Order: sequence, then C-alpha cells, then structure tokens
Amino acid sequence: MTRNLTDQEILILCADTAKTVTSAAFRTALDIDNKASADLAIDPVTAADRDAEQAIRDVLSQNRPMDGILGEEYGETREPSMRHWVIDPIDGTRAFVCGIPTWTTLIALNDGSKPVLGAIDQPYLGERYVGDGSSAHLNNKPIKTSDCAHLADARITTTDPGLFTESETQRFNTIRQASALCRYGLDGYGYALLAAGHIDAVIESGLKPYDIQAHIPIITGAGLNIIWQGGDAQMGGQVVAAATRELHATLLPLLNEV
Repeated sequence: MTRNLTDQEILILCADTAKTVTSAAFRTALDIDNKASADLAIDPVTAADRDAEQAIRDVLSQNRPMDGILGEEYGETREPSMRHWVIDPIDGTRAFVCGIPTWTTLIALNDGSKPVLGAIDQPYLGERYVGDGSSAHLNNKPIKTSDCAHLADARITTTDPGLFTESETQRFNTIRQASALCRYGLDGYGYALLAAGHIDAVIESGLKPYDIQAHIPIITGAGLNIIWQGGDAQMGGQVVAAATRELHATLLPLLNEV
C-alpha cells in the first residue's frame, strides 16, 4: 500500500524533480526566448523554465490532483481562492542564462488565504531553504534572521535598480547611501540570505505572486512578523523585507517619502 505523502514531502519532491531539469541545463548552450512586455527590453525564458515547471505540475497532478496551481510559465488552474501551489521554476532566468548561481526554484503552498509552506532551492550550490511560518531551515538546519536594527549597519539588496520607477529609484538611492553596503542581482536568493541572517533588507518593486509567495513562510519562520510594505505582499507589487522590526520601521518612511 502506497503511503500518502505530506505536503512538505510533496514540496521536497517537487524541488527534487525540478532540480534534475535545471541542473542538466545550467551552464550549457541555451536557446533563449524573449517574453518581454513593452516596458522591458528583455525578459528571458528558456526550455528549462518550461520543462521544470511542467515537471513540478506532473508531481502535483499525481499527488494533489484537487489542488490549484499558479505558475509563471503556464498560468493558473482552478480558482486562486482555493488551496493552490505557486511556482516559479527558475526565478532569476537572467542569472541562469549567464551561468551565475543565484537563480532559484520557488515553490509555495497557499491554503487559500496565505502561503503556509515554501521552498527556495538553489541546486548548483546545494542550498535548499524551507519554511512553514513557524520555523525555517537551510538543508535541515535551523536558520534565523540577523538582529540588525540600524540602517547604517544594514546590508541591503535589490535585484536590479533599473526595475524601479524614477521616484522609487530616488527613494532607494537614499536608503542605499545610508546603508552599510548594497548588492545587486540576487533575485529570490536575496530573500534566502535574509532568512539566514546574511542580508538585512530586501527592497523590490513590480513583483508577481510567484516571485514572492515561497519567501513568506521561510522569512516568517526565520523570525520575522512584520516584513511587507503595506501589509500582505503575497500578490506581489512593492515589497520591503527587513531583518528586524526596528530596521523595517526605519525603511518604510524613507520608501514612502514623496
């Protein structure tokens, strides 16, 4: 008799299945398609993006056929108000096609009201971050956010300042200049480093649900309660995640300045 898998076991199975696809394609010759909208010069996608998402969907179809799915490459099945899985097969495709190991596979389970389980997987580095809102682990070892409370001490990141609007750029530059240091280009991996205590704040704009939902159970599980600009960020948009309440309270007024 086959044992029914738990949600966390299915999450891990999904990550393992996607890993076989992405690892085989990483740092190989890739055909790159451009799915950019009018406001972006290039938004790359590869066969590995599509194949990894399909592999995850196949796992879910077999093990959770009644659950909905929202994926970056193949869209939505069933109503988003119900229990559903949220997938970004390769978050950071720009890094992926450049051979930079900061891309990740993002998988979340949303119970219909919020993400309750999340994984950030970086196969090349052998790093898998998993959280359920009450705890978070890197390769099965507990992790927690830093205790950084002051902007002058903070290590901050955004994926690409070119993705900000002009006014957002001005606000971010104010924060960047006041921080201890700033790094770019991490995509979802920046949130993993935040949860593990190596980055103190992540500031982003223009996010989609599949860009953010996997991070929420991990970051909250690593010790944060208030992390999002404007409250619940599961649908994306503007996001600021900070290591402590004090740092978050410092960042918000600076980001909201006109």
